[in-house]
Amino acid sequence: MERRRFITACGAACGMAGLHWPAEAAVARSFPRSVLTDAHDRPLKASTLQIGRNYVFPWPYPATPCFLLDLGRKIDGRDDLRTADGQRYDWPGGVGPRQSVVAYSAICSHKLTHPTRDISFIAYREQGTPHSRHARVIHCCSEHSQFDPAAGARVLDGPAPQPLAAVVLDYDAERDELSAIGTLGNVLFDRFFETFGFRLALEHGGERAARPVGPTTRVLGMDQFCRQQVRC
Repeated sequence: MERRRFITACGAACGMAGLHWPAEAAVARSFPRSVLTDAHDRPLKASTLQIGRNYVFPWPYPATPCFLLDLGRKIDGRDDLRTADGQRYDWPGGVGPRQSVVAYSAICSHKLTHPTRDISFIAYREQGTPHSRHARVIHCCSEHSQFDPAAGARVLDGPAPQPLAAVVLDYDAERDELSAIGTLGNVLFDRFFETFGFRLALEHGGERAARPVGPTTRVLGMDQFCRQQVRC
């Protein structure tokens, strides 16, 4: 359905007159700073992250999930990443006490597969699987796209046309705290809200789905965020 008619239909169904979804932005974009917090809404300490565990947090909107990963080793930046339309961008690498912490949009760049409260077909995998010759990748089970989180989430395999959008993290070494401040790459928000807008509005209370999350955002383990994880 054409985007304007779709949003109008959503507004009529959910009482969201005048709603404007966030627009898609490519390459680099800043957003209001959000401090990452733990399950008790206290600032998350980067040094407490478990290596290789899937963490999820909503940012920059309540309806747009992101991955947070501690890869356990220093992760260098990349200067050779490109969006599907050929725009090049640099990625600064890991942050935190070991420069090992990275974050990405959890929205697959192929068919927008993403974690929900009910189920997730996309997650970080430490080990290879029958469907993957790669270990330590973000694997989307929908079409078996695989992304390297140690290299700016570049595509290693599958039909995805571009890397996952990176979340830019600011690390306060004195406090051992992380904040999300921007994105790099193509975040696909416009397509995401056009495709899933009606469901997202119902899940997140209408127009709140597309409002900034605010000064803090809660980080949960994938097992806490999602009822079922598909393994492939």
